[in-house]
Amino acid sequence: MTGAAGFIGSCLVGKLNNKGFRDIVLVDDFSQSRKENNYKNKAFVEMVDRNHFKTWIDDHANEVELVFHLGARTDTTETDRSVFERLNLNYSKMIWDACAHYGIRLIYASSAATYGMGEHGYSDDHALVEKLLPLNAYGESKNDFDKWALVKEEKPPFWAGIKFFNVYGPNEYHKGRMASVIFHAYHQVMSTGRVKLFRSHHPDYKDGEQLRDFIFVKDVVDVLFYLMIRGKESGLYNLGTGKARTFLDLAKAVFRSLDLPENIEFIDTPPDIREKYQYFTEAKMAKLRSAGFENEFYTLEEGVEEYVVEFLKNNRYF
Repeated sequence: MTGAAGFIGSCLVGKLNNKGFRDIVLVDDFSQSRKENNYKNKAFVEMVDRNHFKTWIDDHANEVELVFHLGARTDTTETDRSVFERLNLNYSKMIWDACAHYGIRLIYASSAATYGMGEHGYSDDHALVEKLLPLNAYGESKNDFDKWALVKEEKPPFWAGIKFFNVYGPNEYHKGRMASVIFHAYHQVMSTGRVKLFRSHHPDYKDGEQLRDFIFVKDVVDVLFYLMIRGKESGLYNLGTGKARTFLDLAKAVFRSLDLPENIEFIDTPPDIREKYQYFTEAKMAKLRSAGFENEFYTLEEGVEEYVVEFLKNNRYF
């Protein structure tokens, strides 16, 4: 599993451990000590530096049943395209080619950032991929790989590219400014007693009523596990709840989980991101449902309550 020390990756290792899986190889850049708590109490057989993974898989391919490729550069404000080309595009191509060559199933992280402003909606229909207009270099790198994978003749025996929407939950402590809005809202409340939200600069949306598809990381790893065990139809899959919620809903849920009165302040969206600010995202989830995944997702209120009370308050890891 690449990205095994990161947010979603480490939660997936925890999920696999809970299901009795121990024969897991963690692949990542393990030089970053701030991620160590994500994996130090997990059960696994080996840690492999991401730069040595190609050699490792060449030597151990007959032992590998499936690769989760979740590692990537995820900073949406990064402007150096060569970073994304190396870590997101070319590294992913290397893993795809290895899985195809050795007949290994592959589940990899795509992103809802591929959808840009949503000009073409939020369907995971393969016919739309060439038309999508991501808003930043990160989203472009993810869409470029999806486009490459769809036309590649040599493919893994099963593959799934997962378009993650707004994921939140435990094990994102190391992410800094790229952590979820729930994470930042909680810490704002604890330090100042209030939450700051961007006001709307769009006539169709009131302040705080910008919408996102927020999904709890426990739901995310449930889906990844399901596809590992039961996935049959290869392709791109959206992964959100399918129900957009407002930032105001989110902030209110944080206050409610702390049993504190609401104190919400609206501030201007910074000019440098205002023109590319998304006012609505919502995953079309029919494809995953048609693949047999029937579990109900956490509501925003349920997910925030569990995240705050069981994890953030106690600095706990999953």
